[in-house]
Amino acid sequence: MDVLDVLERAGLPTAGAYDLLAHGDDWETGLALLEEAGGGRPLPAAVWGELTTAAEQLYLPRSAAWCRWRHGEARSDLVVRAELALPPAGEGRRGTAFDGAGVLRPLWDIGDRTPEGGPDLAVAALWVEGRPALGPGELATVRLAPLSPERWRGLRPGQVVTMHEGRPVGGTAVVLEARRHG
Repeated sequence: MDVLDVLERAGLPTAGAYDLLAHGDDWETGLALLEEAGGGRPLPAAVWGELTTAAEQLYLPRSAAWCRWRHGEARSDLVVRAELALPPAGEGRRGTAFDGAGVLRPLWDIGDRTPEGGPDLAVAALWVEGRPALGPGELATVRLAPLSPERWRGLRPGQVVTMHEGRPVGGTAVVLEARRHG
């Protein structure tokens, strides 16, 4: 299966893609084109699975991680995006930047309460969009992959959630999007 087959199966336009690939023969560019195609209309999980395999075969680890992430979103049927602000160094727990490629899996206060009335924290991995890392005092759009997606389905745009890596609070995020994948 080639790049154009994947585009056609996903119902995406192929005219510009063919010209780009025919003249460059650049598989990394082709993969990036497919990854971006998924940014508009959601691609099915199977397509993201195929893109993950292609990126792994091309030895493109960050692209493979991104496609794996999007495959997980499609399989869980939940997309959560938020604007995350980390406190400056010295004011928060974090003193260094963290890898933005889905490695960090902090706890989140999403508004649920325990029977005793305290926050019932939920786990979600974090992907920083468009950046390799995020550090103290920085702000970025992030994607969250909840360990238990059903707990997160009540989130609404504009809702504030907090990230916890211990005390004090590790960051504050405003939900931009919380929707079903398809």
